[in-house]
Amino acid sequence: MDYDAEMSLLNEALRRACAIRPGEHVLDIGCGTGLTTREAARAAANGSALGIDTSAAMITSARELARAEGLGNIRFECGDAQSWRFPSQQFDVAISRFGTMFFADPVAAFGNIREALKAGARLVMIVWQSAAANEWLVAIEQALTPGKRLAPSADVPDPFSLADPAAVERIFAAAGFAQTEFSEVHEPVYYGASVDAALDWIRGFLCTREILRRLDAADARDTLDRLRAMLAKHERAQGVWFDSRAWLVTARRR
Repeated sequence: MDYDAEMSLLNEALRRACAIRPGEHVLDIGCGTGLTTREAARAAANGSALGIDTSAAMITSARELARAEGLGNIRFECGDAQSWRFPSQQFDVAISRFGTMFFADPVAAFGNIREALKAGARLVMIVWQSAAANEWLVAIEQALTPGKRLAPSADVPDPFSLADPAAVERIFAAAGFAQTEFSEVHEPVYYGASVDAALDWIRGFLCTREILRRLDAADARDTLDRLRAMLAKHERAQGVWFDSRAWLVTARRR
């Protein structure tokens, strides 16, 4: 079980929307271990793909996977897209799979990305809709902390910071983008082949680890039992699935 497996159907929606063409130069924001970057590099053929992410461990994995696949038109950088010095007007398209919600200053970040794009180049990203619209989060919260919402951590950026289309339009306009459009993506997310696999996946989440760490042994067992029972309700023949809602956002560099 890994993040690429969890997002498999959402990734297909993003790939179709990106419609990378041979010869294009692609910038992948928040690329993680580089699946979307590698897909872009293959589609771009004699073009290129650059992936950037703040996680050094993920960038190391991305480079290893690209080498294993023999991709020669791809590279990765460890850094923050908000401040990274990209070559000016280099890219035909910037893409992102849930990698743009964490900027400290979104206007500055998208302005920096804009400067890396050619005139008229496109931006294509997928972001979460509201927390309340995403069953995977609601169900996990209810199992971890029955009857109350998980308190947001000041140390963890908000993954739902771009859920409001009006706010995104304002950010994009200030950053130099136009023709902003939103399409709803309503696809389930995958949490594993079985309840046990899904429970292992959720136990790795930061919020789960923190809650379990603060509990005594008996309460921790009760919490895990609630998680297991909740996951059993979402188990299908093809594994454990949750409903999700996202926005596919497209725009053009002015």
